[in-house]
Amino acid sequence: MISDDRIILGLLALVLAFVFATRDRPGWQRFYVFVPIILICYLVPSLMTTFGLIDVSQSNLWPVAKDYFLPAALFLMTLSIDIKGILGLGNKAIIMFLTATVGIILGGPLALWIVAQFEPSIIGSGDTAAWRGLATLAGSWIGGGANQTAMLEVYGYPLEGFAALLAVDIIVAEIWMVFLLYGAGAHERVDRWLGADSSSIAKLRDTMADYTQSIERVAKANDYVLLFGITFAVVGLSHLLGGWLGNFFAELQGEEATLASEFFWVVVISTTVGLAASFTRARKLEGIGASKFGVLFIFLLVAVIGTRMDVTKIADAPAFMAIGFIWMLFHVILLLVVAKIIKAPFFFVAVGSKANVGGAASAPVIAAAFHPALAPVGVLLAVLGYALGTYGAILCAQMMAGVG
Repeated sequence: MISDDRIILGLLALVLAFVFATRDRPGWQRFYVFVPIILICYLVPSLMTTFGLIDVSQSNLWPVAKDYFLPAALFLMTLSIDIKGILGLGNKAIIMFLTATVGIILGGPLALWIVAQFEPSIIGSGDTAAWRGLATLAGSWIGGGANQTAMLEVYGYPLEGFAALLAVDIIVAEIWMVFLLYGAGAHERVDRWLGADSSSIAKLRDTMADYTQSIERVAKANDYVLLFGITFAVVGLSHLLGGWLGNFFAELQGEEATLASEFFWVVVISTTVGLAASFTRARKLEGIGASKFGVLFIFLLVAVIGTRMDVTKIADAPAFMAIGFIWMLFHVILLLVVAKIIKAPFFFVAVGSKANVGGAASAPVIAAAFHPALAPVGVLLAVLGYALGTYGAILCAQMMAGVG
């Protein structure tokens, strides 16, 4: 059994390298359509622990991932937000994206309340309270992996139960993904049902065709040093201010209060600083791949979390699966009702939803299913999801905490 963190990290890096080396190969592409890459990055490290290849009982990888990689990822992903570009998508795109976000925020407490009427024990208490675990689902479905991990740590849900919630996350989201891909192939019929004029999508396609190329540039060593210097300065600042604010609220509200958590403030501050920096010249760092480094940190986080999960618990929570399906159903119904009212094209329904539920991994795929040139639209909205994911998931969690 391997217990040396240096070797374990090497194995995790090898897993990630294999996944990303194969994701674009023809045979593997079909495999990853049905088995998402993020699931592989959770599952393989978990199996390493379950079958005794590695021992993480004394590992220090999680504190490093949590304290360094997570705030760095949140900062880098929100830094790249192009507010002007998002506003340029038009009112209907923004309305559908925000509708998708509201559907997740409101759907969580509603689904928990409905299932609790039939299975009162699902509410739980203390560290194992359902709302704490479901907060991770809210983080994932509004933002993505980094927001999910942030909620896992902020609300302290046991990792033994997180495996079941991860299954809910992936199964429910992927079923919805299948419907969206089918809808993309028949979007003209769906648009007629919605009463939408899809000519604006053609115009948008032409506008976005050269978006990625316009911001990319060849990076120099100086650029990377600047990027990493700023990023980890923000990480340090987040911990400094987070410690002060956590202690202040601990004295004011008690040690158990959410606002008394230093890590809560680390998450909020790193996200907020990234969002603020996106309005400055710092956003140009996206041209050298700021968000790509953010993705790297997210997948390192995912792999480290995987080593601490017990996959044998995945089938232990049918009530959570019921919550997940009701939650997603509410999200979908709200989207379609609003789209019908404002006559939004199905493209905005699909991309707005996946920019929340799937994040940067799925939204570009859905957008490209309509036309390859539209993939950057998915990226734009998904990055906005990272910014809202922290705040939206916290709001949803507090609402779910009131159910019971």
